[in-house]
Amino acid sequence: MRHPFEPARLIWGLTALTLATAYGLDALALWQAPGPWLFLALPAALILSGIVTAVRGRSRHPHTDASAAMEP
Repeated sequence: MRHPFEPARLIWGLTALTLATAYGLDALALWQAPGPWLFLALPAALILSGIVTAVRGRSRHPHTDASAAMEP
């Protein structure tokens, strides 16, 4: 069974992977991570995910679904 596409989870997952990679490279001394930017990326991703969820949730009303109107 396929799961529905959830863009907020995609945003959150990509942000988490990016932050983990950045902190990992910084720990290995392969890249100097800008601390404040990485620290602010986490709340920014949470806010963006919330906005996407709110917009997507508002556009999907179960009462206006075409398949629901076909059922008796």
